[in-house]
Amino acid sequence: MSIFHFKKFSIDQSGCAMKVNTDGVLLGAIANASHAEKILDIGTGTGVIALMLAQRFEQARISAVEMDATAAKTAEMNFAASDFADRVKVYGQSFQQYFAGNADKRFDMIVSNPPFYIQSLPSVGAHKTLAKHADDSFFEELVSTSAQHLSNNGVLWLILPLATAKLVKQLANLYGLFLQQVVSIHSYPHYDAHREILAFGRHQTNIKYQRYSIYSEPKVYTDEYRELLKDFLTIF
Repeated sequence: MSIFHFKKFSIDQSGCAMKVNTDGVLLGAIANASHAEKILDIGTGTGVIALMLAQRFEQARISAVEMDATAAKTAEMNFAASDFADRVKVYGQSFQQYFAGNADKRFDMIVSNPPFYIQSLPSVGAHKTLAKHADDSFFEELVSTSAQHLSNNGVLWLILPLATAKLVKQLANLYGLFLQQVVSIHSYPHYDAHREILAFGRHQTNIKYQRYSIYSEPKVYTDEYRELLKDFLTIF
């Protein structure tokens, strides 16, 4: 049994193609909104981001969408075993199906650690292919439908490789969303960024820029990374 223990909950990853990873925990720790009472996690996988947000936002009710049946069952089990079970619910369907069935729902925050290999060769294994492979039409649907389901001050948060982030910024402009925050993620302080965490909203603001480096040297985490995740990871 593959179980990842956090300080306030645990994630059983058994049978789930996409395991707990750095991208997910970074998004779960960084994503924010001024009044996050209704949150949607698209592509929840094991449910780790949803549970991190439930820990951070004590009044929030969180809907988690996952189209892979095995992963959805895993997330449901992890939610039920947590102290946040009454505030987190998984829906075993695509985000398109979820939005179609909940046309009037609006969220204060929508988050996603989405598939990101645009027009690339599928990875080995059917479940991992589903979890990691997407073309640009996927991101257009993700951005356009999310834009329709944000509350007035709602924020869409995504973590993406740089090439995909560039595309998503262009798509956001087409669907009435403004870039509000960019968090660049670096393996080491002197390395180029390999991920961007982007925040989009309905209102144009001065864009806030931040950066995080994960390691100061091989196998040694930076103080900023430790500080960001100290409430979650048992190693800190």
